[in-house]
Amino acid sequence: MGLYKKEEKYESKNIESLKEHYSKVLELIGEDPSREGLIKTPERVAKAMQFLTQGYEMNATEILQSAMFSEDYSQMVLVKEIEFYSLCEHHLLPFFGKAHIAYIPNGNIVGLSKLPRVVDAFSRRLQVQERLTNEIRDCIQDTLKPKGVALVMEARHLCMQMRGVEKQSSLTTTSAFSGAFLESEKTRLEFMNLIG
Repeated sequence: MGLYKKEEKYESKNIESLKEHYSKVLELIGEDPSREGLIKTPERVAKAMQFLTQGYEMNATEILQSAMFSEDYSQMVLVKEIEFYSLCEHHLLPFFGKAHIAYIPNGNIVGLSKLPRVVDAFSRRLQVQERLTNEIRDCIQDTLKPKGVALVMEARHLCMQMRGVEKQSSLTTTSAFSGAFLESEKTRLEFMNLIG
């Protein structure tokens, strides 16, 4: 099993069981799963759900370890505007946005593509944004052991926009810092200025 799977490669042995459940859901909301437009819907939804939650099959630590390199560089490394998509664990509705990640190396750097993959590994699960933010920070801190990690996530939550309070313009921002970003206001402000 690879570290990061594309949708077309991702298949689950649970598809048949999920199809049956989604067919029942269609019935329970008053639909007819046998009508033309819905015949393949349970299978499509089952496959979509497997793809949207494939983070459970990913090991974020292994993703980082697969591209760690010794390097004498000790200034901030920033990857910003990393798109992410997740599912709210309270309503199973999407929340999505952008993550901005910085770290200050302490003898090791990581391939730049691995940071977005770590975001995917944790976001492609049932989540809350607060926990998601901490999980990404902690994984980077524990694996790379940098001098510090900074992370800001901005997201739109369909559970707030499509239902409930129905506030379509709301944006939720969470942040998590460790090491130098906690200890030095100057370093933290540099990060915040760089992400705008």
